[in-house]
Amino acid sequence: MKTKLTLTVEKEIVERAKIIAANRGVSLSKMFEEVFSKEDPKIEQTEAQKAAISLLKKLESMKPIPSLKESDKELRRRYLLEKYG
Repeated sequence: MKTKLTLTVEKEIVERAKIIAANRGVSLSKMFEEVFSKEDPKIEQTEAQKAAISLLKKLESMKPIPSLKESDKELRRRYLLEKYG
């Protein structure tokens, strides 16, 4: 089902979008649909998003740290006892 959409965009952007759509031989509405119906979201990712995805992949591939037998609180208490007596 199609629905009407009203956008508020800078005039220069609208003119540039119309030129791009005309060069592709499609309407502005059709070009808008094509951009937002792509199944591969990587196409429109920012550099920060790409960096975050890369970091997540690295973290996922790392081996998990074995759980400690003592809690952080206990480790801190023991460290302070050794340092200050």
